Amino acid sequence: MAINRKFTNVSAGVPGPKGAKLIELRNQYVPNGVGNNTPVFVEKAHGSIIEDVDGNRLLDFAGAIGTLNVGHTPEHVVQAIKQQADQFIHSCFHVGMYKPYIDLAKKLSNITPGHFSKKTILLNSGAEAVENAVKIARKFTGRSGIVSFTRGFHGRTLLGMSLTSKVKPYKYKMGPFAPATYKAQFPYLANRPNGLTEEEYIDFCIHQFNDFLLTEVSPDEIAAVIMEPVQGEGGFIVPPKRFVKEIYAICKKNGILFIADEVQTGFGRTGELFASTYFEIEPDLITMSKSIAAGVPISAVTGRSEIMDAPSPGEIGGTYGGSPLGCVAALEVIEQIEKERLWERANTIGTTIKKCFNELKEELPIIYDVRGLGAMVGIEFVDPITRQPAKELVAALTKTCYENGLIILSAGVHSNVLRFLTPLIISDEELNEGLDILKFSLQQVIGKHKTEVK
Repeated sequence: MAINRKFTNVSAGVPGPKGAKLIELRNQYVPNGVGNNTPVFVEKAHGSIIEDVDGNRLLDFAGAIGTLNVGHTPEHVVQAIKQQADQFIHSCFHVGMYKPYIDLAKKLSNITPGHFSKKTILLNSGAEAVENAVKIARKFTGRSGIVSFTRGFHGRTLLGMSLTSKVKPYKYKMGPFAPATYKAQFPYLANRPNGLTEEEYIDFCIHQFNDFLLTEVSPDEIAAVIMEPVQGEGGFIVPPKRFVKEIYAICKKNGILFIADEVQTGFGRTGELFASTYFEIEPDLITMSKSIAAGVPISAVTGRSEIMDAPSPGEIGGTYGGSPLGCVAALEVIEQIEKERLWERANTIGTTIKKCFNELKEELPIIYDVRGLGAMVGIEFVDPITRQPAKELVAALTKTCYENGLIILSAGVHSNVLRFLTPLIISDEELNEGLDILKFSLQQVIGKHKTEVK
């Protein structure tokens, strides 16, 4: 198929000559452990388009791993950052307080799910938000146990790694890990045992969790359960609503706090402002980051006031937590999301992507599952004969995509899931051109694979 290009241009090659020279310097001065998904050095970016140092223009379906729901360099956000930088860049909230911190804490306390009094602490990253949510939960309950779920991802810090499932590349040879952390099974509808209906499988998963509380850790030792409403790095796996609500109810029954890790699902991505609303729960604590501030590093924990007040002064926080630049950027981002109701746009984007791949699935048995909420969509690939995860094919597909002008990432424990995190402000024309590039790239990869097999 031919690609009708309007937004992309990769005539210089990816990487181009300038990019290749910078990669040499990167390899000389930056550690190997800092991963890079694409060999692209960004010169400038706006909306859904990235332009590299060689003049290539690429569509961005990765959104800095879900950080750019309002796109690259939204003008009103850029202006707010500039204005704040002219006033002051940093005073440390612990030393000299500032109004943007209060404004953002109030805003997040008002817009997050839960009809109760809430308070908010501002931090730097998603992992730091998780760390602090756990500290707060332990302080409030006087318990130590923290339960996460298989395939979950909660960060690269020691506690974040301890709560995370995927060993490589996140945990390999980096133990020992934090004690009193436990992992329960997370439902995976596409891989449910043969012969079980969806409802029977949900019953099985709930029974499995109750059994976990008998065989692994007693409920009265658990401070909190932490759950991604939709698993991100784990493969964009959407749990059944009934499962989430039942785990939430079990927590309430046993005095266990429920932490919703909305670092990736928040701010309109899943078709609601927060995914917890879709699952009809009111978490005790919510962790947020990524798309909160259009790429400016900032994160938050919002929760019930009495829980958030459990730590004494000085027990939570940090030197750079809730930076003034991040606060003003976040306030502008949230205003845009609310004004434009970008969660509704997320549903439209997701419908278009799923329709495209459900049609392809009919003719390409290598496509195993098409799933997602809103614009958080995952496409799982398997070998059509062995039914084993098609990790190598997905790696080849993401490479071929950026060579053709589209940046997109993989996910999943087996790295065999293509994940869509397009900016929610992407136009229909940009979205369709990106999907055309993807289909063209998939044809190229499958054709090459068939040739190699022969």
